[in-house]
Formats: sequence, C-alpha cells, structure tokens
Amino acid sequence: MQREIELVLGCQRNDPKAQAAFYNLYKGRLLGICRRYARTVMEAEDIFQEAFIKIFNKIHDLQKVESVEYWVKSLVVRTAIDHYRQAHNERQFVDYTLLENESDGDFGVISKISRDELVSIINQLPDGYRMVVNLYLIDGYEHNEIAKLLQISEGTSKSQLSRAKVILRKKLEEIGVSSRI
Repeated sequence: MQREIELVLGCQRNDPKAQAAFYNLYKGRLLGICRRYARTVMEAEDIFQEAFIKIFNKIHDLQKVESVEYWVKSLVVRTAIDHYRQAHNERQFVDYTLLENESDGDFGVISKISRDELVSIINQLPDGYRMVVNLYLIDGYEHNEIAKLLQISEGTSKSQLSRAKVILRKKLEEIGVSSRI
C-alpha cells in the first residue's frame, strides 16, 4: 500500500515515472473490469484508455490517497457505463413489472468455470442485463446504486438481474455446469 501511495503522490506531481508505474500496476485489473463491461476486446481497450485519461486528469482531486484502489475501480466502472450510454443513444432498457424476488442462490458455480468463460457468457447477455449483472454480481453494487448509475428504476434493475439469471442458468447448463445463480 505504501508503494501505491507514493505512486499516487508522484502522479499528483505529474512525475512521468510514477505515472508509468501506476499505469502498469493497475493495467491488468482495470482492463479486466473493462472487458467485463464491453462486448469486444477493442471496445474494452477504448474504455480502458478513456478511463486512464480520466484517472490522470482527476488524480489531483484524490484527497484520500489510501483509497486509491476503490477510487480507480469506481472511475473505470463509471467510464464503462458512460461509454455504454454514448453507444446507445436510444435506451434499450425496458421497465418490466418487478418480478418476484428470488434468492441470490449459490455463487459457487462461478468457481467452476474459467474467468474467460464467465466473461464470454456474460457478454452474450443483452446490454441492459449485462450491465446489471456486472454491477450487482461482480462489482457488488446494490440495486438502488445501479438505478442511479444507469438512470433506471430500482425495479428495472431487479427485473433485469432476475431475467439475466434465467439466461445465465441456461448458458451454464449448456456447457455442463449446473447452477443456482
């Protein structure tokens, strides 16, 4: 953590070596996040580059240097959401009637498949479902937070997650993995 703090302070001083080290430190993790939100590798790389520009432009505003990891991840997720909004001028979200709450079930199934398989399956979901699945299941946002981020109702977030789970179950069964997602 001390190394990260030193890198942030260096970035705040516009030190090119600190910026390069900071970039290299976070590149893998952040590109992975971008990959989950994007349909293609090229799109993920675009989001990643845009996010890093924002990170370096806003790093001077970071006051709690020890929270840099959360701050960076949050900025990347918001950049991915912004990218999604820009790419889809006409919203594809539908405000479905709230489906019955279902248990989140057993997430142990995720450990049964590779990260690449999981990303591939999630990327097959319709855009609105994909965004909610990433935000809720992967990044740990609550439905009220998702609703604000995506500018949808909380009920829409819940229904999209519920419908996405149905699709995910079918996809997992197709590759021989039973689940209770």
